Amino acid sequence: MAISGTLNLPGDKSISHRALMLASLVNGRSELRNLSSADDVVSTISCLKSCGLKYDRTSNSVIVNGGNFVDPDQPLDCGNSGTTMRLLLGLLSGQGINATLIGDDSLSKRPMKRIINPLKKMGLKIISKDYKSPIKIQKSKLNGISYHSPIASAQIKSSLLFSGLGAAGTTMITEPILSRNHSEIMLSNLGAKIKTNDLSISISKSNNFSPLNLTIPSDTSTASFFIAAASLISDSRLKFNRLLLNPTRTGFLNAIKKMGCTIKFINTSIENGEKIGNVEVYHQKLKGITIDKNDVPSIIDELPILALMATQAHGITKVSGAEELRVKESDRIEAICDNLKNMGADVEELDDGFIIKGPTKLNGALIKTYDDHRIAMTFEIASLIAEGKTQLDNNSCISISFPEFYSTLESILQ
Repeated sequence: MAISGTLNLPGDKSISHRALMLASLVNGRSELRNLSSADDVVSTISCLKSCGLKYDRTSNSVIVNGGNFVDPDQPLDCGNSGTTMRLLLGLLSGQGINATLIGDDSLSKRPMKRIINPLKKMGLKIISKDYKSPIKIQKSKLNGISYHSPIASAQIKSSLLFSGLGAAGTTMITEPILSRNHSEIMLSNLGAKIKTNDLSISISKSNNFSPLNLTIPSDTSTASFFIAAASLISDSRLKFNRLLLNPTRTGFLNAIKKMGCTIKFINTSIENGEKIGNVEVYHQKLKGITIDKNDVPSIIDELPILALMATQAHGITKVSGAEELRVKESDRIEAICDNLKNMGADVEELDDGFIIKGPTKLNGALIKTYDDHRIAMTFEIASLIAEGKTQLDNNSCISISFPEFYSTLESILQ
């Protein structure tokens, strides 16, 4: 068995969410091509439709006719998508919308205090129980604030920037480490009054935006699972077309290069402020590395699959400063460590990460996915190198981020 082929993956999920929301602010027609097919993005479209926005699909694009928000007549169901809920809280508050946001069981347990408190400081009338959904917002007069975020979070940053579009004065957000910056790039392209200065971003009330005409680059986080497969399986070689190479999103590629993975970047360019390019990856023997809190923001989504790669690397891989993994769709530190241990890996769980000694032979096992799409995809890749049968307790959760996962994997298995 080997991994071989060329992949054209669906659009980046983070950019897709933001493109849909910002296109909704435009009085006119925006066209978004290669939009992510993830259930999470479908949740964003559904919520925006309930707020009066018009969306039409063609064979390869989504047409957004925006500019006319209305109060929804029913709760906005964000499904499993934390990005949808957190960013919509900012977007809708900035547009003076009355709404109640709800989510599934997983989303209803995830922390929203980090969003609610700064929005309250801006003057938003917001009601929730224990800072969890359902969350009710009421039309409010908003004022800009200067907010120092205690964590590097693109969701906090984006929510406040979106809210700042409708606030009096200037809203400034400063973060300890630069998180993904797609919102800043898109807002600048739209013509918003936004300025960036190192780790601080400021925005003033803005409108009359230019329509978006955007082909969304392929999702680097989605690609990471297939990159891992190619790096772990002998005689493998895999190519990706138009992959997102934004420096705030290439932490995984940088990390596995340090592990010894061979990666080639071809035909790189800048489109709409985002770096993209074709990427080739080859099988290679790997070595252990260290990842700390400064590395984590740009690799947070890929840490589960990197942990799998670490089981096959020579030496010790240590990940620290990643306590944010505990409040994702599942407690991903627990999910990673428990499942890898069940497969025979040498893993030590830390409060803020893990230590993995390799290489070790993996054995098939029953995997507890915790209904978490990234855990499920990680251990489907693990099954390719494990001895014996590996079975997931729930693989349907994969559609949350990548419904085409299995057909894509089948297409590159030789």
